Formats: sequence, C-alpha cells, structure tokens
Amino acid sequence: MNQINRVAIVGGTHGNEFTGAYLIKKFTQIPHFLTKSSFETLTLLANPKAFQFGRRYLDKDLNRCFLQRDLQNPSLTNYEETRAKSIHQILGSRGNSPVDFLLDLHSTTANMGLTIILVNSHPFNLQLAAYLSHINPLVRVYRCSFQSVAENPFLNSLCELGFALEVGPIAQGVLRATLFQQTEELIHTLLEYLEKFNLGEIQTTNIPLILYQHLDIVNFPKDGDGTITAMIHPQLEDRDYQTLNPGDPMFLTLDGQTIVYEGKSTVWPIFINEAAYYEKGIAMCLTDKQEINL
Repeated sequence: MNQINRVAIVGGTHGNEFTGAYLIKKFTQIPHFLTKSSFETLTLLANPKAFQFGRRYLDKDLNRCFLQRDLQNPSLTNYEETRAKSIHQILGSRGNSPVDFLLDLHSTTANMGLTIILVNSHPFNLQLAAYLSHINPLVRVYRCSFQSVAENPFLNSLCELGFALEVGPIAQGVLRATLFQQTEELIHTLLEYLEKFNLGEIQTTNIPLILYQHLDIVNFPKDGDGTITAMIHPQLEDRDYQTLNPGDPMFLTLDGQTIVYEGKSTVWPIFINEAAYYEKGIAMCLTDKQEINL
C-alpha cells in the first residue's frame, strides 16, 4: 500500500453531536496538535448550519447523503444534499481522492464506549482497529459492511481507508470532558500509528481482532398508527455489547408487560435506545461477536 499523504478528520456530521464538532474547533484553533512529519491532516466541520442550531440535521441526515448516485444527481438540492456534494469535492471520492485516510467523529446516547465503525474490510482498517482495541480496552469494533461503495450512504464512503468513531453515552447537544479527552487521546494514538506506518516502523503482529458483526436492526413495538407501545426493558438498558439470550427480557410495554427476545441464538445488541433512532423507530442493532486472526 502506498504512503498516506493526507488525513481528514471530520466532526459535526450530525450537528447535535458536540464531541466531534468541538474537537474540530479545537484542532482548527491549535493545528500543531495534529502535525506529523509524513502527512498533512485536514479538519472539517461537516454540517455547520445544523451545528449552529444544535440539531442533528436541517433537511436530511447528512450521513445518509453520500450514495454515489445521489452525489451525481443535480435535482437533489436541499441543504444536506448540497453540503454532501461540497464535502465530496473537498475530500474526494474513492479512486480519485486527495484524502488517503478519513476519520468521521460521532457520538451516541447509547452506552457504546469508544466504538470504531468499519464500513469495509480493508486489511489496513482491520489491522489499525485491532491495534487500537488492543492498547485501549474501551475501544470496541463494529462492522457494518456494504457490498459495494455505491451502496454506502455514509460520509466514510468517500475514502477506502478510515472509519467512523462513535463515543457514548452522551446526551445530544452536550459536552462531557471525560469522553472528549478519551476521544482526543484516541485520535492522537491513531495519528501516531499512521506516522509509524509511513516511516516503516509498524511491526507485523498476530493481534486478534474482536469484531461485532452487524446482523439486524430491531424496531420498537408499535400500534396500528405507528405509536411506540413499549420501552427498552430495564434489564437490557445500557447493556451494549453484552449478551442477549433467547428468552431474555427485551421490551417493557407501557402497561408493564415484558416482551422477551425470541431469536434462536445469542446476540450482542448495540445502539440500545439511541435517541437519534427514535424517528426511525429503531430500538437497537444486533451483532454477532467474532474473533478474527489477522
């Protein structure tokens, strides 16, 4: 693989996720914090208007606006669609990109710790994820792969190398110093790894990668008019990355009845009770815990 020459760190893709947005503001004011000898680091506040108003988005979720066909569609002209096209011009597209590595910073109301979200299985991304999760026990790795780049609507589709970083739990529109510092520390560790890679100082290791592979989403129970009729069960709340077995409590109805998990095998739920997913009716994502030898 060729040397990494330009790295992009993006925050505020969702305007009410303040950790990434304020890290970008800090890095913009103190750029030498990111300076490395072998590559240039760019910073970008992805959705400045949504950030100004403290909203996830104005017209459409920006992190769902990067399908290749949408970027090439001149009839898509709302704010986030237009902004996605501008970001595409700034950062480039796969195969013709001025950016060689892309990190997109997010936060979640779910108890996810520091989660790397992979959208592909490029060996470099897997090795980096294994390294970061090995040296930092707070880091977990979630893979939600797409069959092709053309099917990937996320901002990370603009660059084959890189991933999103999801940190939580943290309320929307809020800063928490601990998570802010943990995220910043992880960014510096990542940049140091990229520097060592360029300088040929990365030694081959057999670090196993614990990977949570996306299986499915689970929607909230609803009535005929689409109103939610149950909540996350107290025994499942905040138990991201912990086992959910057949027969375990999953939801609690408004009148106090327990709905259990009816799957046939153990799963590991994440994004449990994510506030941003209520508009979509999503209660959680289910994953399969795997160990990969790289």
